[in-house]
Amino acid sequence: MLTNNINLDAKSISRLASRGLSLKTLKDQLEHELELSLELWRAQGLNVVKHQGYYYFDTAFVPLKEAEFCIVDIETNGSKIEKHQIIELAAVKVKAGKIIDRFESLVYTKEINPHITEITGIKAEDTKDAPQLEYVLQKFKLFLGNAIFVAHDVKFDYMFISKSMQKIGLEPLLNRSLCSLALAERTIVSYRYALSYLNDALKLNPNATHHRAMSDVLTTYGLFLLSLEHLDENIETVEDLIKFSKEAKRLKRPKFDPLKESQELH
Repeated sequence: MLTNNINLDAKSISRLASRGLSLKTLKDQLEHELELSLELWRAQGLNVVKHQGYYYFDTAFVPLKEAEFCIVDIETNGSKIEKHQIIELAAVKVKAGKIIDRFESLVYTKEINPHITEITGIKAEDTKDAPQLEYVLQKFKLFLGNAIFVAHDVKFDYMFISKSMQKIGLEPLLNRSLCSLALAERTIVSYRYALSYLNDALKLNPNATHHRAMSDVLTTYGLFLLSLEHLDENIETVEDLIKFSKEAKRLKRPKFDPLKESQELH
């Protein structure tokens, strides 16, 4: 997720998350002095710490119960960062399974494609009194801090927000990230893993309005808690969880759709 932004090779990033990286290997790849680089990364949501002579992401030592996860969802008026923008952004901060803070905002835009309005229910006139993108992203950056960025199919939300920040003159995100979809595939048996399907199957958010940012965030929060309940006991730190979400074997999916069968019975 952050390989291109942190300017370290993939092997070094893997070492920072697991066995540690030597000072020499780290310094050989840095554009700036070590202390300045660490400070710049911290400002972008990433903490790198020294432990027994080696450097690590601090998340390699943070127990799951002490970690702050920021569950995020965005709605956009199109999928191309070059010509589209965020029209709604929502997030909750989660610690020890509890929501400790919330963020939610529409974003001013001049136009929204009718197709997008059909999906989200958001019209351009709904945003006429909403703050500008620059203001919303600056506020969100402060809200996010150095929390772990969680989203369903995280790559899209993370990259769209990060590149939107760059468009307004901010630095890109470097926060560690976690995909709730990938985690669910390894902890919950389901015929499909789209958020709306999982909500129908698992009753995660009884008041869901799919494709509205805060509603999808709360559905993802329910899914995230359920996934954590099904984790192996040996997953203790944030980096253990991130590694598990990427490398553990996916659970076998049922051959037939249980929701469809249930509907046919009724």
